[in-house]
Amino acid sequence: MRQYPLEKYRDIGIIAHIDAGKTTVSERILFYTGISHRIGEVHEGQAIMDWMEQERERGITITAAATTCFWTPTYFLKTAANDEEKQKIRQAHEHRINIIDTPGHIDFTVEVQRSLRVLDGAVVVFDGVAGVEPQSETVWHQADKFKVPRICFINKLDRMGASFENSFRSILERLNPNAVRLQLPIGLEANFEGIVDLLTMKAFYFEGERGEKIIEKEIPEELKAESEKYRVELVERIAETDEELMRKYLEGKEISIDEFKSALRKATINSQLIPVFCGSALKNKGVQLLLDAVLDYLPSPLDLMEIKPIKGTHPKTEEEIIRRPDDKEPLTALAFKIATDPFVGSLTFFRVYSGILKRGSYVLNSSTGNQERIGRIVRMHANQREEVEEMFAGDLGAAVGLKGTSTGDTLCAPDNPIVLEKIIFPEPVISVRIEPKTKADQEKLGFALHRLSEEDPTFRVAGDPDTGETIISGMGELHLEIIIDRTKREFGVEANIGRPQVAYKETITTESEAEGKYIRQSGGRGQYGHVWLKVKPLERGKGFVYVNQIKGGIIPQEFIPAVEKGVKEALTKGILAGYPLTDIEVTLYDGSFHEVDSSEIAFKIAGAMALQEAAKRANPKILEPMMKVQVITPLEFLGDVTGDLNAKRGRIENISDRMNVKVIDVKVPLSEMFGYATKLRSMTQGRGTFTMEFDHYEEVPKNIEQMIIEGKK
Repeated sequence: MRQYPLEKYRDIGIIAHIDAGKTTVSERILFYTGISHRIGEVHEGQAIMDWMEQERERGITITAAATTCFWTPTYFLKTAANDEEKQKIRQAHEHRINIIDTPGHIDFTVEVQRSLRVLDGAVVVFDGVAGVEPQSETVWHQADKFKVPRICFINKLDRMGASFENSFRSILERLNPNAVRLQLPIGLEANFEGIVDLLTMKAFYFEGERGEKIIEKEIPEELKAESEKYRVELVERIAETDEELMRKYLEGKEISIDEFKSALRKATINSQLIPVFCGSALKNKGVQLLLDAVLDYLPSPLDLMEIKPIKGTHPKTEEEIIRRPDDKEPLTALAFKIATDPFVGSLTFFRVYSGILKRGSYVLNSSTGNQERIGRIVRMHANQREEVEEMFAGDLGAAVGLKGTSTGDTLCAPDNPIVLEKIIFPEPVISVRIEPKTKADQEKLGFALHRLSEEDPTFRVAGDPDTGETIISGMGELHLEIIIDRTKREFGVEANIGRPQVAYKETITTESEAEGKYIRQSGGRGQYGHVWLKVKPLERGKGFVYVNQIKGGIIPQEFIPAVEKGVKEALTKGILAGYPLTDIEVTLYDGSFHEVDSSEIAFKIAGAMALQEAAKRANPKILEPMMKVQVITPLEFLGDVTGDLNAKRGRIENISDRMNVKVIDVKVPLSEMFGYATKLRSMTQGRGTFTMEFDHYEEVPKNIEQMIIEGKK
């Protein structure tokens, strides 16, 4: 039986730059909603949502953790005279909130991406000292891509150097000019005491050992003028989004708080406005009001039918299908994450979009065409599992022991197939060679790497055919470090690691064409395949496009896919140094065939030969990954740090001030950044820090290209 109607569901994610305080916010939410009875602190290694050993040791989130909690708005509860009335209010107004706490480090961006794909809303957390940071921009653009409505929480206003206004301005300038203040802080840094709510024009203070007691007072005299000014601004911005409200406002009529909230909710869901709240999760100030805002302004599954309906295609006819978030609709669910659990084995995390998923039922994996039996269904609370019989539309859960389901697969009713849009993940940018310390561990290492690559689509395992070695690839040094640590802790395999290798790529810079002819005679039936291909360069980041221009049956239709297959295989090994070819359009425009001797394999080989020859004639170049780097250093080391970045072929784009430190935004080739953490520490007496994320691929200079070809870089 469904306990909560769909309009009382909120499926939200908490996203931010590393160290903005996401997990601390999540821990406070769990405490105030009664899920945990003590607050786990990240700095003490006790956070419930950071349950992996590596997360607790490093104080960072590595894997997205899901949980469910329940909340009744505080403004309803404050009207209750006794516990009995409180209970009645809870029954009438309590909501179910499914939360995913995501990592902030760019190496684990896959966790943010797949979480945003299945969420309806997001809380974006900002550090009140730093404001918008590089990864804040990345997660913001990811949320834009998935059309996820969001609200902002400016955290850490108790820290030295905190500034609500500077942080708010950075959101307006760097992320979205439609952000609006809903709150103002009362005091800052050590004097941060409470929050002014600009809609109700009341001040809120948080008392009790954990700030659980909310005291409502009048706004302090010194903040009244500022609050009035910003309230007028807020009211005008809300009224602009609603014609009826605008008319009332211009006529000077009274507008109720509920009317303002209703209009702001609609504007938030449509991304016309982005409400901004403030507080300090560590000092237990503002999180309960943030929970109220999640219910007031973020959408339920029902609210999103207009802006992002549940669209899919029929696996056979490819006609578009739209499903409603309703238990009566056929089952539609998306597997968004695979995890290895030491107690139950493989866990497949899913979001139910429509229908009901029942234990013991059979579902169709429409992405693979295979049926799976749902043995056990669990609701996750970080790494704790709660067994349930069924999951309804809007629920997030996990199935135990699914054999053939991977990230991005659609699970649906066998008699009502639908395929939802796949999740596209970024390509790895760094590789290392790996081998077990003992021959006996060879098989165990293979098994461990296979299991970890099933979990993480940005982690790849491949064999080097020339040397027989195993190569693992990922999003950064930390990503691979954690993977190697997990093979040791979770699978008991010790491994030796080679030097990190950059994931270079090759491309072409001019147009060309070439012939591929494969003829073999060996007594009996021979082989004959003959094609002409044109190649031309594409814009950076476009990948590979195949165009078939064969007309009049010059090459029979059944051999065309074989040519494409041969071309794709040839793209994996480039001309200059054997790196994959990318950003290339290949057009099949001519050729011939033999009535008896032509075969798919012959045309596949001919396609590969033609591609290699055409690429050689098209002035090939090597591309390298360029990283967006932000370095934070005390002023006295600025000259040394910028000099070193220039020596690394870095392009400095901006140097700005943040309190008593300098912030350098720079683009640097990944190949120059290995071991930079140690170097920066030694240059700045341990006081410099940096963040790094992949930005784009770029042609390497001629002298560096030669070193790469010779294997020196």
